[in-house]
Amino acid sequence: YLIKEMLETGRPADVDTVKHLDRCLTCLSCMTTCPSGVDYMHLVDHARAHVTKTYARPLGERWFRRLLAGVIPNPRLFRLALLGARLARPLAGVLPKRFAALFALAPKVVPAPSPVDRPQTFAATAPKRMRVALLSGCAQTVLDTAINEATVRLLTRLGAEVVVADGVGCCGSLEHHMGETDAAHARAARNIVAWSREIDGAGLDAIVVTTSGCGTTVKDYGHMFRNDPKLAVDAARVSAIARDVTEVLASLDLPAAVVPGPRPRVAHHSACSMQHGQKITTLPMELLATAGFEVTAIPEGHVCCGSAGTYNILQPELAGRLRDRKLANIASVSPDVIAAGNIGCMMQIGSGTATPIVHTVELLDWATGGPVPVGLSSLPHLEKVS
Repeated sequence: YLIKEMLETGRPADVDTVKHLDRCLTCLSCMTTCPSGVDYMHLVDHARAHVTKTYARPLGERWFRRLLAGVIPNPRLFRLALLGARLARPLAGVLPKRFAALFALAPKVVPAPSPVDRPQTFAATAPKRMRVALLSGCAQTVLDTAINEATVRLLTRLGAEVVVADGVGCCGSLEHHMGETDAAHARAARNIVAWSREIDGAGLDAIVVTTSGCGTTVKDYGHMFRNDPKLAVDAARVSAIARDVTEVLASLDLPAAVVPGPRPRVAHHSACSMQHGQKITTLPMELLATAGFEVTAIPEGHVCCGSAGTYNILQPELAGRLRDRKLANIASVSPDVIAAGNIGCMMQIGSGTATPIVHTVELLDWATGGPVPVGLSSLPHLEKVS
């Protein structure tokens, strides 16, 4: 109703409206439960764009938000920022309070850039069944290079030719959800053009996304550009073949698990963008079970972990309470490892527990012939498949 009143009257956003919009996780749980089918996902996008145009945030806050939007989607700048955060961590107590969450979330080790994320084509190592494009992503290529590496190994092993298209970068979701519509659309447009070249060239059966937050946005490109005379058709084509990696793996049929010895007990965390945004609910757990893992759901699995894009940086207190609630529910099922399909959730949950957390695709890769995930190196009795 705050959004309705603001947009229908055309008034500038005020401090109370902005406060509540900023505190919204955009977890989209409301869309799952709303019996009236209110399209909140797109309504809140309109509202945040209106806030950006009509509301003057305090200078420090405005500068900080622009810093996040400018750095995180740029892998080179983001890597430098994380390395700088490691060096500056001893000074965290004397730096502005808003930087505290950044220091808390910064990983202890920043991996070197992976060659897998460069534009190239990976040939299928089994009889070819499909050709797919992989969205390498932005923050994920800095925070955890193992995810895309496992994805390429697994897909090519199952008969998919994988292309990392030249010109594809950040999907635009971070800026989109911060109300920076022009910047987000510019990033999305570049991806649409690059993927359209592949569709018109050798063809694509799917665009594979390994971060569910990005997947929700890419699947929405058709809506975002519906009124753009130049990109509407291509945006719709891209959205129509965008798939979470688990959707593609389900269509390829995983082979029987070949990992010897006992396998860890897996608690599966379903990101909000996965279960509410893309309506993918049981598929990741079914794939893990097929691969031979003992899989358990997490109590209150519908509740957000508090990551929500930049929410854990901009709203650290609320995000921290949500993380602690999630961690308590995870602890109640006593897992050996936590699996998730979204890098933001992995960083948020991993910041508060010693239980290893890895991407779902890393476990599936290992179970079908790949190496033991690096994140599981602390667990005993895990063997690499020869």
